[in-house]
Amino acid sequence: MSEVKSHEFDSFLQRSAAIYRLFLLYGPDRGLVSERASELAGSFGIPLDDPFAVVKLDAATLQGAGSVLDEVNAIGLFGGDKLVWVRGASAEKALTEALQILAADPPAGARLIVEAGDLKKGAALRKVGETSRSVASIACYSDDIRGLQALVDTELSEAGLRISPAARERLVEALGGDRMASRNELRKLALYCRGKDMVDEDDVLGIVGDASAISVDDAVDAVLKGDADALLHAMKKITTSKTPPFLVLQACLRQFQQLDVMRAEMDASRQSAGQVVASLGRGLHFRRKPVVEAALKHWTGPAIRRELGRLQATIYQSRSRQSLEESLVIQNLLAITIQSARR
Repeated sequence: MSEVKSHEFDSFLQRSAAIYRLFLLYGPDRGLVSERASELAGSFGIPLDDPFAVVKLDAATLQGAGSVLDEVNAIGLFGGDKLVWVRGASAEKALTEALQILAADPPAGARLIVEAGDLKKGAALRKVGETSRSVASIACYSDDIRGLQALVDTELSEAGLRISPAARERLVEALGGDRMASRNELRKLALYCRGKDMVDEDDVLGIVGDASAISVDDAVDAVLKGDADALLHAMKKITTSKTPPFLVLQACLRQFQQLDVMRAEMDASRQSAGQVVASLGRGLHFRRKPVVEAALKHWTGPAIRRELGRLQATIYQSRSRQSLEESLVIQNLLAITIQSARR
């Protein structure tokens, strides 16, 4: 059993990765999955630009377990180690069978990297990775505060930049959710501040989009406003950035739970929506408070609880039918958006 927890990856890469031939990377942060797979591939000493040494496969196009086994067992044209790199894995039976066969008898002249999405506990592919000693099973979860701070320090120091405490706080709030998106935002900020010594808060506000939350918040706000076009636009940005649509459902659920508490307070104390948002909306960004205040005026307690039920059911459906996740999310968020528009 060779599980590598998300925070253990750096030490694993330096100390232990070389002894393994088979790697399974999975988790909700698809940018981090991709980045770590690339780091692993670069550590093997295999020329990644050599098409005879590196074979990249799409999990969705695999024709049975044999297609993976044939590539792994094929001898390279010019000798040396070979890398087979499978992307986009989820619940493919062929890939699970191939990994199980290879785990029982690891290849001597090849390495296999499998990039997967957010595999549930007990998923067949994840189970093979977690129960076999010959497979390094690497979890990839979104960066915590410590990880984000380290990412900020690494990217900005490489660009010769320092950052003020206020700017750092604002920047860390804006990052997370997807490692690749966060890194891209930091590089964009570094380019914007080229020639400066210190990154200040205005620089962050002026150039950094919220790699984890702005598009998600845009989607939630579109639902509250009843703006279907804005919702579809936000969802397109989310899909393009490879942010899991499930995160939008979670954010929308939290927002309606907060609305439920606020609406109950309004009805019990006879306060205005503005007063309730001021007292109970401390976690809200100041730009979002008017949107939430407007929603409170139009949504009743029973209606909010009805939509909470819809959101909870959608979360269950999207987890149990991951192949339909995106369409389920958009369909149900559009339904709530239409209800908002009617109100």
